[in-house]
Amino acid sequence: MVFIVPLGQSGKPFRERFKVHFFTLFNMTEICTPLISRANPVKDNICGRPRAGVEVRLVDEYDRMVEDGKVGQLILRTEAPWAMNHGYNANLQATSDAWRNGWFQTGDAFFRDADGDYHFVDRLEDAIRRRGENISSYEIEVELLSQPAVREAAAIPVPGEMSEDEVLVVLAPAAGSSIEPVEIIWYLRARVAHHMIPRYVRFLDELPKTPTAKVEKHVLRAQGVTEDTWDRERAGISIRREKL
Repeated sequence: MVFIVPLGQSGKPFRERFKVHFFTLFNMTEICTPLISRANPVKDNICGRPRAGVEVRLVDEYDRMVEDGKVGQLILRTEAPWAMNHGYNANLQATSDAWRNGWFQTGDAFFRDADGDYHFVDRLEDAIRRRGENISSYEIEVELLSQPAVREAAAIPVPGEMSEDEVLVVLAPAAGSSIEPVEIIWYLRARVAHHMIPRYVRFLDELPKTPTAKVEKHVLRAQGVTEDTWDRERAGISIRREKL
């Protein structure tokens, strides 16, 4: 038995190769694995369903529950009193913010489909708004990581010249591989909507990470568009919506 997080499209090939059952799940340091899938899920990029002993909701910015198919923040609480964190050490404000109205605020955006499966969309703080469209950095990263020449990937917003955001992707190539920025653009062109195609591409040997190996996107956002960042528009490459 193995756990694959995030699930992506790797589950079925992995099971067939190694003859194992696989599951996927959602968890954070502060919580208690509130979502877990059934064995061998057939849907790509799900996180499962609520486990026994945990109550979850998807809510809008006013803590109102959203309908199935609509994106909302995942909040939760447990039946057992000590099944998850009760706050942050010596930080009353962070504890108050996280435990609003008696529910723990994960800061993660999800939607629930008609079958009751939960789909991760993005960290709320990592969401990108470009020309009137909401963009999931997670969706872009999943596609980038399916490129064999890409080992690590982060999609972040950078200020646009007119308004809202532009998309910057920061990549670390796989060992022994090299890839050009324009190859990234055409690779994504066949896989994501036109408004999700990044304007900027930057390469690093390794992305900055926390001690728990999470990519420090706040560091990349602070660095923004650097001198070594490739600009698609300066390269004369325009991406437009395809007409039906």
